Amino acid sequence: MAAGTIVLPGEPIAVSPAARDAGFDAKVLRSREALDGLAEGWRLLEGRASGATPFQSLAWARAIFDFEARRGNAGFDPVIAVLEDAGRLVAVLPLERIATAARVVLVPLGNGFTQYADMLLETGQDPELAVKQLLAAATRAARCDVVSLLKVREGSCLAQGLPATRIETGAAMGAPYVALNAFADFASYFATIRTKTRKNMRNARNRLEREGAVEHHVVPPTERGALIERTLAGRAERLREQGLTSRAFRDGGFPDFCIGLAGRDDIDLLAFSLTHKAKPIAEQWGFVHGGRYYAYVAARDFSNSDESPGKLQLGEIIRVCSDLGLSGCDLGVPAMPYKMTFATETVPVRDFALPVTAKGWLVTQAWDVMLRPALKAAMLRMPAGLRARILEMTGGH
Repeated sequence: MAAGTIVLPGEPIAVSPAARDAGFDAKVLRSREALDGLAEGWRLLEGRASGATPFQSLAWARAIFDFEARRGNAGFDPVIAVLEDAGRLVAVLPLERIATAARVVLVPLGNGFTQYADMLLETGQDPELAVKQLLAAATRAARCDVVSLLKVREGSCLAQGLPATRIETGAAMGAPYVALNAFADFASYFATIRTKTRKNMRNARNRLEREGAVEHHVVPPTERGALIERTLAGRAERLREQGLTSRAFRDGGFPDFCIGLAGRDDIDLLAFSLTHKAKPIAEQWGFVHGGRYYAYVAARDFSNSDESPGKLQLGEIIRVCSDLGLSGCDLGVPAMPYKMTFATETVPVRDFALPVTAKGWLVTQAWDVMLRPALKAAMLRMPAGLRARILEMTGGH
């Protein structure tokens, strides 16, 4: 499997016979200094790893460290487990430790800001062996009750390496994906979209253009910060209106973290704006990593819902990504209908817990497996207005 190729369901990782018998030297990085000491090896491993996302990159780890230092978070407790083979870095599992009222948990580095949990693993290495050693090292170095791995993509290195004792928590989700490298060009890809859908999109655009110009922009670096602010404000407002919440938006520092990404030279961003009469009606930004685009935050003007501005913009985004020579677009969870219009496949995404102590097992079974999914389902059955009032009273977003 070529480095950088996305790992999809039904594509097990090829493991060399030597890798099955290998044992590696394990280390756990707990500081920025230790991270910087392995920076070159981490950077090189990214080029030898299969299918990892931006959220396991050195740049992402540095962005998290920098942000936590900037906001003076004395409780930030990184636990980055790595494996080396004769001094060569072969695996990285970036985690951090957090404490709740009920338990101590190891979570992916960046916690709610991280879109997918995964590990970096050199192509050809055994995922099961790597995960076993990485988790053993991490839990020895940082005592915890449970390891919580949210949003693990089926077929990823981490998914293939998880032990049989893992506990699946919550309902499975789907991440729509557009495999642009399966087509000669954008026109070839777009021809696979249903004829009726393409006609409806043309008609929607024509209706908007009768009122004023419709333009799609790739936003330059100097304007990305402002776009990021707008999308975050729009998304937060939509969550409030719908009585919904998210782990990222529950952290009051999330906007500052995202805006800070716009000023980094080690993270490759793309930002897009669809305007009508020179005013944004749909905007989105995300990461470029490993030759793919990863959508991160989007917002739109719901007063134009009849014309599906989100769908119109997503078509333009995919066109830009194709023109840039990117191999694909990861549209992220959940699998909303407007995303499914364009997806060539949907990657299942699941949450897993690995209890370390009896307390961790009990809390996982009681909260993550039984109570939380039941409460979430009950909330989603409520009218949006009632949900919004409940979240407002309980301090949700």
